[in-house]
Order: sequence, then C-alpha cells, then structure tokens
Amino acid sequence: MNVLFVEPFFPRNQREFVRALHAVGARVTGIGETPLAALDSELKGWMTHYEQVRSVVDESALLQAVKRCQAREWVDRLETSVEAHILAAAKVRELCSIPGTSTRTAFLCRDKPAMKEVLREAGIACAQSIGTDNAEEAREFAERVGYPVILKPRDGAGASGTHKASNKDELERAISACGLEGGRNVAVEEFIEGHEGFYDTLSIEGRVVHDFACHYFPNVLEAMRTRWISPQIVCTNRIEAETYREVREMGQKVITALGIGTSATHMEWFFGPKGLKFSEIGCRPPGVRVWDLYSAANDFDIYVEWAKAIVHGQTDSKPSRRYSTGMIALRPDKDGTIAGYEGAEQLQQRFGPHVIDAHLPPVGTPTQGVEAGYMANAWVRMKHTDYDALCRMMSAVGETLKVKAR
Repeated sequence: MNVLFVEPFFPRNQREFVRALHAVGARVTGIGETPLAALDSELKGWMTHYEQVRSVVDESALLQAVKRCQAREWVDRLETSVEAHILAAAKVRELCSIPGTSTRTAFLCRDKPAMKEVLREAGIACAQSIGTDNAEEAREFAERVGYPVILKPRDGAGASGTHKASNKDELERAISACGLEGGRNVAVEEFIEGHEGFYDTLSIEGRVVHDFACHYFPNVLEAMRTRWISPQIVCTNRIEAETYREVREMGQKVITALGIGTSATHMEWFFGPKGLKFSEIGCRPPGVRVWDLYSAANDFDIYVEWAKAIVHGQTDSKPSRRYSTGMIALRPDKDGTIAGYEGAEQLQQRFGPHVIDAHLPPVGTPTQGVEAGYMANAWVRMKHTDYDALCRMMSAVGETLKVKAR
C-alpha cells in the first residue's frame, strides 16, 4: 500500500507514525515543510519519497504535491495526525479521490457549534451552544442560558483562546479578547460543571477497536491559567469496568453520528451534576504524546496498531490494561530561565521503578508560559498497576519536585 503522510518531521513524535507505517509494510511518501536535507537519516530511511511544500495547510500547494505523487504511482491513503492539518488534508483527499476522512466529517470535528448541532440531533447530550459573529447574540445567549458561559474559537483545540465569563463584566472582556466585537466568528457555550476527562479511540470502518479513558486533574481551563498547579493527565486501566460503560457507548455514538471511518479520535467529556456531557472531538490522536502513555500502559505499540488499521484494515493485538499511566507537568516558579531543581534526587529514589521518562530542561533554558501547555517546560511520566496508587505518586511528585527560575 502507498500512503502519503502529511508533515512527518514536526512535531517530533510525527516520525512515529511514519515508523509504524513502514513497519507494517507500507510505502510511505512524506509531505512536509522542512527541506529534505534537514531530515535525519532514520526518518528518510522509512520513506520512499518526500515532497516539500511551502505550507501543509495551503490546500493548493498540498493538492499539487499529492497530484505529483499520483502521477508517479497509485496512492491508497492520505493521512495526517495534527489538528490544524485535518481539514486541508480532507479537502485534498476528496479532490484526488483518495479514501479516508471526508471533508464533512473533518469540518464537523473542527467546528464546535456545527459539531454539537449534529450530535444533539443524534441524541447525544452536549452543552448548549451557538456560533456567532455578533456580540449581541452572545449577550442574549448568556442571558438565556445563564452564567458562566465559555467563548472560544470555532476550530480551537484544547483551552487555546478559551475564555470563561461568570458575569456581564467578564462577558464583555471575553467578547473583546476573542475578537467578537470585530466580527470574528466564535463558539459560545454553556459552562458545564464537573470533572473533565477524555476518551480516545482507534476505529476501523466506524467500529471502535481500541479505546482508552483519561482524566484531567484539574480541568484543562484551570490548569492552563494557574501557575502553581502541577496538572496531571492520568490514563486508567479500569476502562472495562461498568463505571466507563456510558462513556464508551457515547463515544461509539459520536463516531457513528459524525461519519468517522478508519481513524484515531480524541473526545473530551465532562461528568457532573448534569450527568455525562460530551464536549468536543478531534478526528486525530490526542496531543502531548498521550499515545506514548497508551503504549506503556498496554504492552503494545499504539502507533503500529494505527498503521495496521490504515494499511490492513484490521489489528491483531489486544491492550493488556496492565498499567495506569500518567504525566505531570511541572511549571517554573516564574518566567525567565531555568535556575535549577529541588527534589529531583528524591523523585528517583522514591519512584524510580515507576518513572517511564522525564524531561528536565537544563539550567539556562528559557521558560515558557503556563498557557503553552503540558509539555512546555518540565514533565514526568509514570506508571503503576493500580490507578489510585499512581495518582498518589504523581501528586507527591508535584509537591516535592520544584522548578526554579531566575
């Protein structure tokens, strides 16, 4: 099978998808923005050809690159795994008659108001929401639904560009901050109180074949706004328990309603006083290298499982569910440059066998802002056979391992 893979070089873990495709027997052509000469020999060795384009989200440039590939040989699949690339790839895929995620599905997985409208019609519980470029409509929505409300980009990912308004004054500040007064079209949503988690799948022809459930501690919006918090993402190995039945059933319904075929998915959900509520979906793997946690938790290679689904239309491995795994982000105490660490030796002494890996930037490294995300500065990834024990260990790491800046 000949597979075109969009942007194999950046971010760093993109190479894992190329590696996996090569490992299951695909002929891989990369399409990316980096010059061929800048690619390392290992990555180049996994590809049979490489096409450089000025931008992988420039649909015209991507289309021409794909047509050049089709002129050389038959192309079976065009794949990508980065949120910002999904819609451009879908449009080019349809123009070139290549099977895969449709433009409709890609659009619905990017546009929050349209997504929720389709899902509500399918009987899936979601927050009330509208899409608007009119500030007065946002004000009317807030008055009708009640505060708090959330304003965010229609095609945003994670908490990027998201604003919470708990009263009229905060709403006016959010309207200004998100550009609504200037005519920008945004999503306005009911704020759902409750615990936040996510449900990730690998589906083949619309049927879930692998799935995973994770929890945020605390919820993302708070984590991305509060420096002193060392936020955690924890993947449970208890997903097959009755506790997660409703989440898993909801996930399959979402996949069916949105017309997702053979693809990875990443779904956010809330559970609170109003029950289980679907938040949003990406038709791609989760960010911040969460798939590495799934591989470590389940004694298999999820990248290879994805490649088997794409190339062979089936998988032949089962997740062991042996471990719960997690990541804890460690923020510098202020902006500047890394001056050192407190508690690093104690981490290794207390929890060494449970540490998967860690990233502690060297002294002198410039810090990145809290809003830059979970892997922007220091982080530690861990595993344990017991979910509760893992949560306790990760909390202990957050309390004892400190990142000092100057």
